[in-house]
Amino acid sequence: MRILITNDDGIHAPGLEACEKIARELSDEVWIVAPESDQSGVSHSLSLNDPLRLREVADKHFAVKGTPTDCVIMGARHLMKDMPDLVLSGVNRGRNAAEDVTYSGTVAGAMEGTVLGIPSFSLSQAYAFSTRHTPYWNTAVKFAPDLIRRVLKTGMPRDVLVNVNFPDCPPDQVAGVSVVTQGKRDQELLRIDARHDGRGNPYYWIAFDRPLSPPGQGTDLEALAQNRISVTPLRLDLTDTPTLTRYAQALR
Repeated sequence: MRILITNDDGIHAPGLEACEKIARELSDEVWIVAPESDQSGVSHSLSLNDPLRLREVADKHFAVKGTPTDCVIMGARHLMKDMPDLVLSGVNRGRNAAEDVTYSGTVAGAMEGTVLGIPSFSLSQAYAFSTRHTPYWNTAVKFAPDLIRRVLKTGMPRDVLVNVNFPDCPPDQVAGVSVVTQGKRDQELLRIDARHDGRGNPYYWIAFDRPLSPPGQGTDLEALAQNRISVTPLRLDLTDTPTLTRYAQALR
């Protein structure tokens, strides 16, 4: 099995090393094509106005001056002689749950693999304020290989990727695996933090507050709050079928 790894935290991210450990539990042929620098939050963006600069870091390890989407295309369409059998994107530093999936470059790496017809997983390791500098990478490393094997054995539909989040706890405190829906956060969590530089000019950060309400039942957010691994299949087709039917009836 040929495995292509990417991420959105960059070629030197510790989570990328964790992902390589996971991949080597599954195969001897592992290729890494990751962004030259941090690409968190770039979503499924594609570089069209800038060239892709490619740098070989080590054998089958490449850095691309581009997005995770660029990296998957570069690996699958250019660097690898044969198309990969599996794409692993991550392990991201921080969870990719709820609305994160629409912003995440990690999820987008798996999304691009799915677009190319390759079974793909996005893998993320949650952390809290107290563990932000030392996430429990060994939790993802311990549980991901068997989870991936079991999903592949069960089968993955052609246009579905699997988004996996590992809880913020050591391996021996993981309470199990939950197959769950994508959650939704309180919108009040997002705010603009206004500041001024040394010359008095304003600048802004997008900032986050703590959740105001408990996570929804059966969601990825609830699973992580319970120290469970969340597994969420995501479809490329974003069409809302019930609304499609209503509009078709209203607009005919």
